[in-house]
Amino acid sequence: MPAVTRGAHVDVIAEVRIGGEGRELMPLAMVDPAAVYDVHLADGLIADIAPAGALPRRGTVLDGGGAWLIPGLWDHHVHVVQWALGVERVSLRDAASAQEAAALAARAPVRSDGRRIAVEMRDALWPEPAALGVLDAATGDVPTYILSLDLHSLWLNSAALRREGLEPDAAGLVREEAAFAITRVLNTVPDADADAAVTRAAQAAAARGLVGYVDLDMTWNEDAWQRRVAAGFDALRVDFGIYPQHLDRAIALGLQSGDPLRDADTDLVRVGPLKVITDGSLGTRTAACSHGYADDPGNRGALNVDPAQLRELMTAATAAGIGCAIHAIGDVANTLALDAFAATGAVGRIEHAQLVRHADLARFARLDVGASVQPEHALDDRALTDELWAAQTALPYPLRSLRDAGANLLLGSDAPVAPLDPWVSMAAAVFRTRDGRDPWRPEERVDAATALAASTGGGSLHGARIEPGEPADLALIAHDPLAASETELRAMPVHATMIAGRLTHLD
Repeated sequence: MPAVTRGAHVDVIAEVRIGGEGRELMPLAMVDPAAVYDVHLADGLIADIAPAGALPRRGTVLDGGGAWLIPGLWDHHVHVVQWALGVERVSLRDAASAQEAAALAARAPVRSDGRRIAVEMRDALWPEPAALGVLDAATGDVPTYILSLDLHSLWLNSAALRREGLEPDAAGLVREEAAFAITRVLNTVPDADADAAVTRAAQAAAARGLVGYVDLDMTWNEDAWQRRVAAGFDALRVDFGIYPQHLDRAIALGLQSGDPLRDADTDLVRVGPLKVITDGSLGTRTAACSHGYADDPGNRGALNVDPAQLRELMTAATAAGIGCAIHAIGDVANTLALDAFAATGAVGRIEHAQLVRHADLARFARLDVGASVQPEHALDDRALTDELWAAQTALPYPLRSLRDAGANLLLGSDAPVAPLDPWVSMAAAVFRTRDGRDPWRPEERVDAATALAASTGGGSLHGARIEPGEPADLALIAHDPLAASETELRAMPVHATMIAGRLTHLD
């Protein structure tokens, strides 16, 4: 019998239990969750499912040993290069003050270009605001850049401000498009370094049962993926996003969402959606909301793209066959995004949907707009939400409400904002807690079957299934995903992952 190794093509997955929606699809005589089956694969598809040992086992056999087989998982929102590079950068996530953050940033290594970079700043609940003098005192003349956890702001020392040609102010903070522009510079590293980091991070993601992600890096992504595929990248499926500044180029090239990567002999990488960032974020206090922020009642956030421009972009994309992924965090931004979907007939989803008016919940389903949400953000932001959005009347992080309204949920991480680990996202969606704390807004929890389906390619309404004829994008895991505890779900052991029957991970 051929050896089973990473990269091998599997013909039979022997003696597994069926998890997720696949369990519901089994014939009535096979619904016992304790029963074990053989899953036969052929030509990248599930060919047959039978009681263990009922059919001959030919070819390469992967012994499941009674483990649980589930559809392969997707992360629907990843900033791929920034995530891959961020794994190797100094984190300030636990810094509780400006002084502590500045001191930690001063320990970050200086890059070959003379810059020092730290990440995951969370300044919204610091006892005092960020101050340029505090950062200068700790970091001196080395240009120092601190990225916020939500990626919508940067804290720069005077040396960095001078290097970027910016006028200093009392805080040293830059926000939104100005921050995005600098971040693109910080993420510009030699192609070989970026691609190596992306490959390492992708292999780590495959080890968590991931078979694909949506890459929303703020750059022209086609060239990068052509280069990576040519070099042998095959760890994950990829849908890559297009940003407004590149929309005309994409249309001129004839790119359409769902098409395979041009000039590449693979169907692993496909054209994804147009990504438009219409407002800011909660942590940066720039998400466009109906009511003011508690620490600044006159501030209701701001729109980065006005409604007319948004409709123009979505109309052009739709006419060219490109779907839309519209970033909207505040309730005003979500309403305007839904209005634009209604006006243009665009297909796609809203990214984040962190604050949604009650009247807008049903519009997601009525307009067939997916809700691409990141459940772990709710736990990261629970204190921020309770304090800064205390005056809001819309619903914060409304997972269950969106599901009950008929919306298609698509779970993701927004990595590097949250860990690229689908089990972390699922646990946050199902239990709304971590670290033993009481669940936060427990009425917005969803059941495990919904969370699992929402973590597959089609989302909660159209999730992948384990049945003959379906792609053999699968993961073999240790516990029943529909009965696991919060701890078991977050730390779910993944024994194997495969794309079209090819093993991308094997422990």
